[in-house]
Amino acid sequence: MQDLLHRKLAIVVNDVTFFLSHRRNIAEAARKAGMQVTVCSPAHPQSSEVRNLGFHHHEISLSRWSANPLQEIATVYSLFRAYREIQPDIVHHVTIKPVIYGSLAAKVAKVPAIVNAISGLGQVFTASGLKAALRRAIVKGLYRSALSGSRVRVIFQNRDDRAAFLKSNLVAEYKTVLIRGAGVALDSAAPTQKLPTIFSVLFASRLLREKGIEEFVQAALLLRTRGLNIRFQVAGEPIPGNPGSISPELFSRWKSEGLIEFLGHRSDMPQLIKDSSVVCLPSYYGEGIPKILIEAAAAGRAIVTTDWPGCRDIVSDGDNGLLVPPRDSAALADAIENLARNPELCRKLGARGRERVAQEGFDENTVVQQTLALYQELLVSRGRAV
Repeated sequence: MQDLLHRKLAIVVNDVTFFLSHRRNIAEAARKAGMQVTVCSPAHPQSSEVRNLGFHHHEISLSRWSANPLQEIATVYSLFRAYREIQPDIVHHVTIKPVIYGSLAAKVAKVPAIVNAISGLGQVFTASGLKAALRRAIVKGLYRSALSGSRVRVIFQNRDDRAAFLKSNLVAEYKTVLIRGAGVALDSAAPTQKLPTIFSVLFASRLLREKGIEEFVQAALLLRTRGLNIRFQVAGEPIPGNPGSISPELFSRWKSEGLIEFLGHRSDMPQLIKDSSVVCLPSYYGEGIPKILIEAAAAGRAIVTTDWPGCRDIVSDGDNGLLVPPRDSAALADAIENLARNPELCRKLGARGRERVAQEGFDENTVVQQTLALYQELLVSRGRAV
């Protein structure tokens, strides 16, 4: 992609660990194409890892959970100053605050091209109540402003999210692109048909209520009463400051009960998936496409998840996994029991999942090439209407 040579790309995220797990592949491909890549994020102990990988890092002021107006204005100004200093040809914002505040700052700073990645609708669009409805109305107005302009493109991970934005008139359809998640390297996710001796179910996610962690625990309790020998594992931790996080008291009680193995934050996800029989994510969060489900499918593991936007994009019921209704621990327990009693069904669903990742654009190569093609489209068209 000759048109990317010597161009400057800024990737803006709310957490540097998210960049390392979900956008590093795109940054490396952009650098290989000749781009100078700067990662903008709040300060973090792993910021040095970004620099060690050969990327520039620019610290910005951004709090993921703050709703303080003065602090939010400070975020916009911090991004504006970053763009004036970096002078990027194109910025790629990921998640809600970078998308909204970054786009506003980029327009004032006259950044030539803007890519916004909607990696799920998040809690703003799934929460209920009057306060949530008011916040949602404000956020929609901000999105409408942020996504305006001819040199803006918006990446959606699933069709439901794109349809929701179009229905609310938040973005023009010609600006939207469907790219299926963060991608997974098929070569590093070697599938195996061999299942663990003890049937093992893995939940890997942040410990937020809307990710279905409470339903997962309740399903484990139900299955214990049915006498099945099942191993339940959770890789993930509560998120302090996040209103959806489970409380420290509840987390401590679950750990003391001993029914579930809590593994904490883990960086060896491919091995954990390989050591599991089934990967389970009973989410009703505003998902894009959960990377853990793409990784599980690529590794040839059957999946139990919810009939929910993002989750049902990677799983079709009875094809490569089982879908259950959101917030239904009994249905979740039944689905897990079905697979525990049918190992051949587990293998069949897992094998089909691997095929779907390769065929339907969930693999890393497809995701990276589609993203670079979007950069090129915006940069080549610079100077004429798009």
